[in-house]
Amino acid sequence: MSESQTMPETSEKGLTAAEVAALTESGQVNAVKSSTSRSFADIVRANVFTLFNGIIFAAMVMVLVTGSWRDAVFGLVILINTGIGIITELKAKRTLDKLSILVASDYLVRRDGKDVEVPHNEIVLGDLMWIRSGEQVPADAQIVRTWGLELDESMLTGESRTVRKNEGDDIYSGSTAVSGMALVKVNAVGAHSYAATLTAQAKVYKKTVSDLNKGINTILKFMTFLVVPLCVLLIWSQVHAVGGWDVAVSTGQWRSSVVSAVAGVVGMIPEGLVLLTSLNFALAAIRLARKNTLVQELESVETLARVDCLNLDKTGTVTDGGIMLNEIRMLDGVGANTVDEHAVKQALYDLSNEGQPNGTGLAILNGLGKQGFSAGPVAARVPFSSARKWSSIADDGAVWTMGAPEVVLSHLDGDYADVLRLVNDSAHDGNRVLLIARHDGKAPADYESDPAIDPASRPVALVLCSEHIRDDAEATLAWFREQGVRCRIISGDNPVTVGAIARKVRLTGDAEPRFMDARKLPADITELAKVLENVDVLGRVLPDQKKAIVQALHLGDHVVAMTGDGVNDALAIKEADLGIAMGNAAPATKAVAQVVLVDSKFSHLPDVVARGRQVMANMERVASLFLVKTVYSALISLGVVLTQIPFPYLPRHITYIGALTIGMPAFILALAPNTRRYIPGFLRRVVHFALPGGIATALSILADSWLLPKFMGWDAQHSAAQLGMLRGVNAIILLMMGIFVLARVARPLNSWRGGLVLAFAVAGVAGMFIPPVARFFALVIPSGEMLAATGIALVVSAIIFVLCLWCVPKIVAIFSRFKKTRQC
Repeated sequence: MSESQTMPETSEKGLTAAEVAALTESGQVNAVKSSTSRSFADIVRANVFTLFNGIIFAAMVMVLVTGSWRDAVFGLVILINTGIGIITELKAKRTLDKLSILVASDYLVRRDGKDVEVPHNEIVLGDLMWIRSGEQVPADAQIVRTWGLELDESMLTGESRTVRKNEGDDIYSGSTAVSGMALVKVNAVGAHSYAATLTAQAKVYKKTVSDLNKGINTILKFMTFLVVPLCVLLIWSQVHAVGGWDVAVSTGQWRSSVVSAVAGVVGMIPEGLVLLTSLNFALAAIRLARKNTLVQELESVETLARVDCLNLDKTGTVTDGGIMLNEIRMLDGVGANTVDEHAVKQALYDLSNEGQPNGTGLAILNGLGKQGFSAGPVAARVPFSSARKWSSIADDGAVWTMGAPEVVLSHLDGDYADVLRLVNDSAHDGNRVLLIARHDGKAPADYESDPAIDPASRPVALVLCSEHIRDDAEATLAWFREQGVRCRIISGDNPVTVGAIARKVRLTGDAEPRFMDARKLPADITELAKVLENVDVLGRVLPDQKKAIVQALHLGDHVVAMTGDGVNDALAIKEADLGIAMGNAAPATKAVAQVVLVDSKFSHLPDVVARGRQVMANMERVASLFLVKTVYSALISLGVVLTQIPFPYLPRHITYIGALTIGMPAFILALAPNTRRYIPGFLRRVVHFALPGGIATALSILADSWLLPKFMGWDAQHSAAQLGMLRGVNAIILLMMGIFVLARVARPLNSWRGGLVLAFAVAGVAGMFIPPVARFFALVIPSGEMLAATGIALVVSAIIFVLCLWCVPKIVAIFSRFKKTRQC
């Protein structure tokens, strides 16, 4: 605490040191626990303790117990998948926490009759506090005395215009002083302040719903019920195949039985799909980060692809919150004489050049300053008053008045209906309109002590200002229109003004945007949903209404994204499927958003949505690769249990073949350009696509395992060498079927996709000729009788594949029609 500069004289003494100590001791201080994002423990817990990790870990432990560590390589996917999720989310958390650190400002308070500076968290209830221009209000308070204090409350209310405050008015934490100063008495601190109360509901963590992850989890849940009994049955069948438990235990063949059982179980789990999902989400997040877009939750990348409805907060999104001088429109022909335009601009500059100009005044000074104007001589001044709504200056030859047009004109003699119509037309176009009036001659003696507008004054010009629209707003909105995303502007400002801005940025293209005052919206969510279908712009929207609007859009099965920067947007951002916060947003708003535009540029949104669409459209394309493995592994395991034959291949075979025909090519295919909007129903579509390939592969492997031993005279149950040859043949068949499925997914093959399929086919065969690879993955080069068996198996498998591609879809279609008929 330090003593500061001298402030205006006041008789207020403020709290004593003893009172401050007592209030601090009782906890009545302006400190609030603020968490900007999930904790490290929450992130680790969410990524480690998953159903997928549990299944894979249990299977890996079973294999390690047998001592066959090579067959437990599949367990590495747990470390990779978990590591990607944790590292990416921690990186997002660190970035967000840096963004969310508030400026450690000190505030001037009056204690024991002296002005002293204290940190914002040492302000106590009942403190007398000075609020000066440029400062953010740190706690709720009531104004004791004001020297023209004007606040920007857009963070709380959504209204971009500044508000002039009077003695006795309440002010709230989160608002910012844009001009003037005031002495205020703190009446709410910390968690009891208005902003803290409003954001309390938004601080509960909500996990993003992922259609892709939901589909994968559905598969995992189904497999969980299937895996345990099937694993037991597989172990039993493999033990029975070697002669029973006594033989298996005495010879140690129980170990190979467990490994074989795990081979069937692991194959049913699409571990590569889980890993690829995490990798692609992470890569999308990294690419977006390079464009100053922070993805806080990896799953939100998918939501980007599904968005079909985007709610935009006007201030901070379409506009940048700044005000600019558009035009000074001379009222030629009004009154007896025409006034020189240069003289009007000079007077306007001097009228705006008060000690603490508001946002509009600063815009005028900036605009005229660029034209070469500077402060001129002013003989007397009547400063702006929110009660009068006008200000005035006097120079040697005239008295100039500037203020709200309807107020100034009401004091003048004469009929100025034409001027009022012009004012209204300008306001309808989204302008803030001020009127300048002039009276020739010197100011009266009581000009400053008893200010009044001389009725003989005449209007000479209109001053048109407006919010500064972002340069990229129109092009960005055009992109969303082309992509079929419905955009709405939701604001706390006047609906006419917001509608005019929507018109300028061509929100609805060539059509006229339909606007509405939110105070007329129905309270019932169902009725609200109907109304919203015919509304493009909403003004005077309250924070709770923003949330209700999102809920109403959900009734229409829309996937809703919501942008915002203020505390008033936090509830709606949390409720939306995808919350997008600006980098300069309130900390609570950034904390609940899934995506943060670090540099607050609206133009990044197309990149954000396009990246999500690319990932998800391609993920659906390649997901069937993984589902094929799930289908054939389940069917093969079932066939092995029913016929009690040795398991056709080893876990390391499926690891090698899966990497070359599924994992690596799927990763490459998932990075290809694609801007198709994602449509829910991922699981149904990929299952229908995966069934023919999965059934064909299972029938091929089972046919080989049942028929080849009889045809070739092999005793696979009692001869390790002949079992090794059979498994070697099946590994080759798995590789061939995997290439067939890959070629089907990668179509069309008349581009780099064909080269991709050929490259992995060559790589799969080449591995058999590389001794270290062949030994590690138990790959065998066919020769002698194995070569003949392989040739027969390849021909049979190719025929089965073609037949399944033709038959399975027809059977599925017949079954689907029968099911629909039964439901009707």
